[in-house]
Amino acid sequence: MIPDAARIAVDTAIDEALARLAARATKQGESMSALTAAVSAATAGGKRLRPQLVVASFLAVGGDLERAPGLSSVAAAFELLHSAFVIHDDVIDHDVTRRGVPNVAGRFRIRAKTQGADAKGAALLGDAAAILAGDLLLHEATRMVALADVPDMQRTRLLDLLDDAVFVSAAGELADVENSVTPDLAEQAEILAATYNKTAVYSFTAPLCAGAILAGAPSTWIADLERIGGSLGLAFQLVDDLIGAFGTAEQAGKDAGSDLRESKRTPLIALARESAQWPLVTSTLAVAHTGPIAVRHAQSALEASGARERLHQLIAENLADVRRRAARSTLPPRAVSLADTLAAGVEERIP
Repeated sequence: MIPDAARIAVDTAIDEALARLAARATKQGESMSALTAAVSAATAGGKRLRPQLVVASFLAVGGDLERAPGLSSVAAAFELLHSAFVIHDDVIDHDVTRRGVPNVAGRFRIRAKTQGADAKGAALLGDAAAILAGDLLLHEATRMVALADVPDMQRTRLLDLLDDAVFVSAAGELADVENSVTPDLAEQAEILAATYNKTAVYSFTAPLCAGAILAGAPSTWIADLERIGGSLGLAFQLVDDLIGAFGTAEQAGKDAGSDLRESKRTPLIALARESAQWPLVTSTLAVAHTGPIAVRHAQSALEASGARERLHQLIAENLADVRRRAARSTLPPRAVSLADTLAAGVEERIP
């Protein structure tokens, strides 16, 4: 999606930020060194979609890589923001692994047990370490934008973007958890709003707008990218919900059908509630946690309800909106092409 030189520059900026944390940790003792090592492990690998979006948007609206010294720092900040949210999300979901290996919480649970802690103490340390790791990355992301080599007016707008991304994502996560613990299933509109807030702003809208701001794009282009990013982000998260219910373990990064095992109240479940098959769906979801066979029964019930097909349609509608908005916008051809490429990328992830 972006030139190799730009990708290397972003990777270097991320590595330098993590190295700075690691160097500071040596003065605070072995525990902090272990924490920053866990942070580095949590941030390693991945497609680094969000920083790529910053750079791709920058180039798509006419930005010049030779005249943007702060671009890699701002792009890297969005990857650290993403890593922070992932770490905190694992705490909320009580997950101790990610993609088959211990996450921050898992690493510190192991550490606690080797030091003689009981199960309760190990869980406490694991959660505490993960919360603190996410906090460090949130602060580091803000620091990178605040110190980036950009004009002051751009810095203010970028910090506003980052601030909004954090706030809206927190609102979405809170609503998502609240929906999951209350006895009554929230309305479809509420669940969709939480789904949008959790991902769309920080993963798509903010990175796309950040790149355009750094390129000095006019406000009309930035407004177009904001709307396009919103529809892309919602479609992306809806695909994630499909993956969580029907995807493979490799796609989900954890056990297949994990969302069904955990009784997550996603838009897929909200759509199933509107069908005549809802009683069967609820009965199968109630026992989905018991094992793979029960998960398959829940998947079959959701299929029969039509919820999977309806979610496919909702994804298609949002991606059609992306392409329609891009085609009707005043954006330059390269930005229109980027929107289409991103929409196609979301489609390719659908299980």
